[in-house]
Amino acid sequence: MKIVAVTACPTGIAHTYMAAEALEKAAKQLGHNIKVETQGSIGIENKISQKEADEADLVIFAADVAVKEESRFKDKPIYKVEAQKAIKNAKAVVEEAIKLAEQK
Repeated sequence: MKIVAVTACPTGIAHTYMAAEALEKAAKQLGHNIKVETQGSIGIENKISQKEADEADLVIFAADVAVKEESRFKDKPIYKVEAQKAIKNAKAVVEEAIKLAEQK
């Protein structure tokens, strides 16, 4: 599956990047392609293009604040969790997101 994800937290420092790293590792271990955009204290990094969003099978938001430019992902299954959950159990987050996508 092609997965795109956005991570963000209120301060945009540690949890944003920890969640991104955990999701990347988990998705790759499960055999999926993933691109993770971080929305942190210095703005949007590794931005997901509209083309990448359109080609994605599912979207994961691991965020404790509103995701910027969320409209890029309209009509896609979006799985939303807190950043902390993605950090603590990224594999379960990816698996749950895949189940959501398969139901749609």
